[in-house]
Amino acid sequence: MPRPDSAGPGGPAPWATLDDAARHLTLADVRRALVDAPAPATMPRRDDDGRASAVLAALHGGRGDAALDAHVVLTRRALHLRHHAGEVSFPGGRQEPGEDLWGTALREATEEVALDPGSVTLLGELDHLRTVTSESFIVPFVAELPDWPTLRRDPGEVDAVLHVPLADLLHPEAYREERWTFGGQERSLYFFDIVGDTIWGATAAMLRNLLTIVTGTFDEAHRQPPWTIPRPDTE
Repeated sequence: MPRPDSAGPGGPAPWATLDDAARHLTLADVRRALVDAPAPATMPRRDDDGRASAVLAALHGGRGDAALDAHVVLTRRALHLRHHAGEVSFPGGRQEPGEDLWGTALREATEEVALDPGSVTLLGELDHLRTVTSESFIVPFVAELPDWPTLRRDPGEVDAVLHVPLADLLHPEAYREERWTFGGQERSLYFFDIVGDTIWGATAAMLRNLLTIVTGTFDEAHRQPPWTIPRPDTE
């Protein structure tokens, strides 16, 4: 985790006032919300941008006692990776030549967790973002999977495949926000604490964007502009 110039507490979760029933969302709830979702925020390419990246926020229904709850597929990155080892993220990666970004998201999910691309239904797109340490910007796609998908991790990239109920992410004690400053530029960073893992950084920002949309708590005024400070030489 990079060290900020300074850090302090941030605000509460946008969905903090929702009751428990409103935190249990079905796939039908997610579909309806995304139909009326605001257009995703885009950003211009920078001269020092490399290839764009795409990630897939794939959702499916639960099973057993949680059969009505929507779940999101996340991965814990392999511990031997050079960058972001052990961190929780969406399946995704860099765009290949001649590939559109939706194709990138599907290919990367197929490679990382053996997702069947023919089973995926595109539901929408989230705000594009650029991290302070990244060499490219990221386009997140939201999709639906049928039932409980059979997924297999690629051990070269993935330590574990996580099926996380949205209700767990919306739990009052799961979310926290901090105000960080890098290079004189201050903004909020988001964190989700789930059993065994802390989700932060770009993945947490994308999850927050998704959760505000599906809970009806999205606020245009809370969108953050992209970083404008120069990138460091290393991640």
